[in-house]
Amino acid sequence: MTRKAYFIAVLLILAAASAVFAGGTSSTPCKTKYPVVLSHGMGAQYEIAWGITHYWNNIPATLRDNGASVYITSVNALDGTVAKAESWKRQVLDILAISGAQKINLIGHSHGCIYSRYAISNLGMAGKVATHTSIAGPHRGSSVAELVLAVCNKVPVASGVLEVMTKILMGDTNPDAVQNLKDLTRSYMTGVFNPNTPDASGIYYQSYAYRIKSVLGSGLFFATWPIQKGIEGDNDGLVAVTSAKWGNFRGLYEGASWLGAGVNHLACVDMLFGITPGFDAPAHFVDIVKDIKSRGY
Repeated sequence: MTRKAYFIAVLLILAAASAVFAGGTSSTPCKTKYPVVLSHGMGAQYEIAWGITHYWNNIPATLRDNGASVYITSVNALDGTVAKAESWKRQVLDILAISGAQKINLIGHSHGCIYSRYAISNLGMAGKVATHTSIAGPHRGSSVAELVLAVCNKVPVASGVLEVMTKILMGDTNPDAVQNLKDLTRSYMTGVFNPNTPDASGIYYQSYAYRIKSVLGSGLFFATWPIQKGIEGDNDGLVAVTSAKWGNFRGLYEGASWLGAGVNHLACVDMLFGITPGFDAPAHFVDIVKDIKSRGY
């Protein structure tokens, strides 16, 4: 074999090996056509306690490590759906301008599923969103919101305390706790919001639900979980499984069967630092985005 032929053979072998390894161990399983935008729920902004911790914990970094282009919106922790939707719209338009993308893949958690729906259907954002994924979204309201609202109505200072806390810990500007709670009541969501916020054509809507199975998995929701269970059935401490279903329902997550603890409203977005037996939130989000990619978005 001539030296030239030898080098050509070596190059062909290396190229073949590279193709095999690239095909078998792709480092970009989450590289979607459109960027992923994470939008948080009620009671917190993206940065919590002066940036000491963050709402999504390890999820954004894990998605980026798997090839996703990830952006994060942050609105008032406590505010009405319309006010949050208007703020969200401005940020998404900025994201599109910065990224050069035509649309986004929205993944919302809790109230983030609701104010993004409002912006899509009522603020002209339908053409800017390719997919809408709900993580524990209260699409039919929450009895817990009604209970907290009743307390605020009976003890007006309570809402003021909540607003001061979000101003200090989250950086809220002119928060409105009462409006936020009103907008998440079951009567408002089913009687007013949903009829006036129809799904936009051309957008793929899907949802995921979570449930607490015992007090071991309740965490901060040890009091609300049993109350809501008696009113609405299985829930994650804030949102009932029946309320979380919207669009193409992708399933219920409840963690390890051997422990019987479950997955609560914060654990589903990694806010308990990954301590949820049988459930890995960052891996869960990777699976969600991989599926979105497989659908061509």
